[in-house]
Amino acid sequence: MRSTTRRAVLGAGLAAAGSGLLAACSGGSDSGSSAATPSADYLAPDGREVAAAEAKRGTGPVRKVTLTATPARLDLGGLTVDSWAYGDRLPGREIRVTAGDTLALTLANHLPEATSLHWHGLALRNDMDGAPGVTQRPIRAGASFDYRFTVPHPGTYWVHPHSGVQQDRGLYAPLIVEDPKEPLSYDKEWVVVLDDWVDGVDGSTPDAVLAELSRGMGGMDHGGHGMSKMPGMAMSTGKPGPSGPPRMMMGAASPLLGGDAGDVAYPHYLVNGRTPDAPETFTAKPGDRIRIRFLNAGGDTAFRVSLGGHRMTVTHTDGFPVEHAETDTLLLGMGERYDVLVEAGDGVFPLVALAEGKKAAALAVLRTGGGAAPDASVRPRELDGTLLTADRLKADRSVLLKDRRPDRTLTLRLTGGMAKYDWAINARKYAPGRRYPVAAGERVRLVFVNDTTMWHPMHLHGHTFALPGGGPRKDTAIVRPGQRLAVDFDADNPGLWMLHCHNVYHAESGMMTVLGYLR
Repeated sequence: MRSTTRRAVLGAGLAAAGSGLLAACSGGSDSGSSAATPSADYLAPDGREVAAAEAKRGTGPVRKVTLTATPARLDLGGLTVDSWAYGDRLPGREIRVTAGDTLALTLANHLPEATSLHWHGLALRNDMDGAPGVTQRPIRAGASFDYRFTVPHPGTYWVHPHSGVQQDRGLYAPLIVEDPKEPLSYDKEWVVVLDDWVDGVDGSTPDAVLAELSRGMGGMDHGGHGMSKMPGMAMSTGKPGPSGPPRMMMGAASPLLGGDAGDVAYPHYLVNGRTPDAPETFTAKPGDRIRIRFLNAGGDTAFRVSLGGHRMTVTHTDGFPVEHAETDTLLLGMGERYDVLVEAGDGVFPLVALAEGKKAAALAVLRTGGGAAPDASVRPRELDGTLLTADRLKADRSVLLKDRRPDRTLTLRLTGGMAKYDWAINARKYAPGRRYPVAAGERVRLVFVNDTTMWHPMHLHGHTFALPGGGPRKDTAIVRPGQRLAVDFDADNPGLWMLHCHNVYHAESGMMTVLGYLR
């Protein structure tokens, strides 16, 4: 039986939204308040202010794309599963455009339930953002939706649904926006999509996983204190799940993530849709300069990624350039992206994405010469070498925010836990009508305060924020347990914008909210 998600219920109310695409709440508001309020007078996602902002972006050559969300039988490399995907591929077919292009994409929904398409990381027009219940009505089964907007910034992005836990199926695809004035020089490009996989394995589905997690743990500590379970093992709550074996993970720990590594014990971890037993092989010549675009499309897993025998030069994160920095390994939370350059050696090399804290890994292979392919269990020494995290990077001078005091500060306490699986922001579960106000032209400071024992990759739609101290421009940032992270962004893209944890199970359980531009 298909479960009904919180977002599906809330999105159903859009049928009575009024004369516009969506009804904006009306009433007064203190524009300096940092509290969420349902009573302020907000801009509509399809209002004239949104149209004016889009007009300023201009129009370029039209790039037409058709995407079909459909049930599919997917080969993960000897393992075949029934899932949902864009077409019959995993990941979905890459979408590649040039900054300044007009993208016209039609999404046809052949799924048995409503869906949507979110353009993760793009500062696009608000009514094309793909957040059902906020910026558009859900795309019902058998229907289609035409997305059309100017693509503003070059970089590595991706697309996925914003409907329930559909993202943790096969519904994702890379979106590469090329720079018409590309400053980097390289010979080849490798797009590397990382994922954790449960759908269709022994009867499991993401909806069943969410149902299991949502029953909580009855006050047991998620960190496993006082329990005999081995680290990284799945554990049943004592109640049978709706389908498949128990997937709740107990005792998965990572000092790098501040403690607890994740909620879900995935049976497989993938690079570009392949298991480690049948990895993808990327071919190049010795000495080739390769641009690798890393993208974490996982639902509940951070990946520590290295290329055996190579150091990587980080050039971008979340689409925006950084001061180049060398490293052996990188950490990617869900939704994060990093671009790196490597100079290919001569031979066969493992690209390993370690599922941080979960005692498993994904694998791909770089081949530039002869030699045997690495075994699925390979763990290159680079995984234990120099590690770069986003807080150690600096933004390239070309994308630094101007020095300015914030006009508004919004404090967002991350709350909840595994005992009741009651993840929330400021102890309030998601409701689309409850918004945090911002005003066009403001410098806004978001202060994330993590009051939980779990790490959270926090993602803001429609904008990029700057990490402190000249840090990189990002749209997704890891907030560790007990951490306070203050980030700044310029309110230059009007509308209603989602802000949420990119752990799909935390978000769907309530760790989401909306930033709304005031009229």
